[in-house]
Amino acid sequence: MTSCIDAPAGVSPETYRAVFRGYATGVCIVTADAGAGPIGFTASSLTSVSLDPPLVSFALSTASGCWPVIAAAESVVVNLLGADQHDIAARFATRGVDRFAGPTRWTRLPTGEPLLVDAPSHLRGVIEHRYPAGDHHLVVARITHATYGDHSPLVYHDGRYTTVHEDGAERGAGRESGRQHR
Repeated sequence: MTSCIDAPAGVSPETYRAVFRGYATGVCIVTADAGAGPIGFTASSLTSVSLDPPLVSFALSTASGCWPVIAAAESVVVNLLGADQHDIAARFATRGVDRFAGPTRWTRLPTGEPLLVDAPSHLRGVIEHRYPAGDHHLVVARITHATYGDHSPLVYHDGRYTTVHEDGAERGAGRESGRQHR
């Protein structure tokens, strides 16, 4: 028989951030267009939710300038980044810049969504759910198309972009981020 032990209520934001700085995550850029032009943001919250049907989720701050577009968009593209793409990850994590200006190379899918040409893998998804979750929204998308290119992944760990090689050793990408990922 198990019993519940009352735990202290709450965790400080500093402790919460410190714990998750030690948790390595993949890095992607989510792009969309709800009719007023393309938006995109760097995300490290992508999760595979279901195989049948194929569903993914990601979280986005409700305070983000991208949130109104994601709230209105019917679909998104998840651009999974390779180990050498820390510059574009940092660009799409920076506020106040034209993320789609050069050197960003992008095009539109036949269905209209912006796609980052240099990302080695892509997932196109139709948004099925948007759940409020604290100061974020959790977005669930059903994958309708996927392309895969063999690559070493870009990883976010301990406040910086890095990668993991076949031997399992982490290799720094040499770029400090200091930005909050969604």
